Amino acid sequence: MSQTQSAHWLVTYDIADPRRLARVFKCMRKAGVPVQYSVFAVDASSVQMKMLMARLAKLIDLRADDVRAYRLPERAWRATLGHAILPDGVFLE
Repeated sequence: MSQTQSAHWLVTYDIADPRRLARVFKCMRKAGVPVQYSVFAVDASSVQMKMLMARLAKLIDLRADDVRAYRLPERAWRATLGHAILPDGVFLE
């Protein structure tokens, strides 16, 4: 994958402080679609993801918080159980 080619990413976070959590959530709402609490789907290139992670690094406490980004394979296997947070007809592909 080139640095500028878009890919699907899953970004998860665990933020200890409610104020920082609100800031991270606001940043992530601009970058992607919420999939579950503290889990977002993001379509971005590697360069864009590096910029997003740099923005998030400025919002969190590196000693207390945890933010992770995973690039998803193009044909990832997926299964869901229970009530989905995504609206009907919206699927991550």
